[in-house]
Amino acid sequence: MNPIIAPSILAADFANLQKEVEMLNASEADYIHVDIMDGMFVPNISFGIPVTEAINHHAKKPLDVHLMIVDPDRYLQAFRNAGADIISVHYEACNHLHRSLQTIRSLGAKTGVSLNPHTPINVLEDVIQDIDMVCIMSVNPGFGGQKFIENTYTKVSVLKELILKKGADTQIEIDGGVNMENAPKLLAAGADVLVAGSFVFNAPDPVKTIKDLKSIQVV
Repeated sequence: MNPIIAPSILAADFANLQKEVEMLNASEADYIHVDIMDGMFVPNISFGIPVTEAINHHAKKPLDVHLMIVDPDRYLQAFRNAGADIISVHYEACNHLHRSLQTIRSLGAKTGVSLNPHTPINVLEDVIQDIDMVCIMSVNPGFGGQKFIENTYTKVSVLKELILKKGADTQIEIDGGVNMENAPKLLAAGADVLVAGSFVFNAPDPVKTIKDLKSIQVV
């Protein structure tokens, strides 16, 4: 089985956003990962609803929208309207996670939950069957190009065990520092979806880099 590849548009050339999205359309990417940062939940600001709409206007791949924001419930409807097909909220930012997941599903989007590096997997035990995709942060959220955190492999294995134990259909996404060296190990541990930003967009041939990631075989 081949992995699902979700290049992060955060690492794209924003002065040529349409061209970058069209490059992803022509590639073997499965999703376009859209990082939303508010400067409060994470120490950086990226972009919001209008840019998401602009990406969606040109995108032919589903938008995997990752909300790194305080009180994400306020904006779930707006990001769904902007074109989000998958909406991931951070466990650490939700006072009522189950309610947030119910809202996302009621809007017709797939549900996602992101976990920061310090957050253990067991916090999802009671809601895993309501989650379509868990995004494990393999760097501290906020900036691209960071070094991969080695403990991620263990977290993936623990999450896979929980998914199997609960009989859930949840996919495991990895976000941060993914490259050709760690991708096979992540997939072997149980990951399904690989987010790659700088590794793709800084490559001499991004389309080939996406193809190389996509071609990794998991037995």
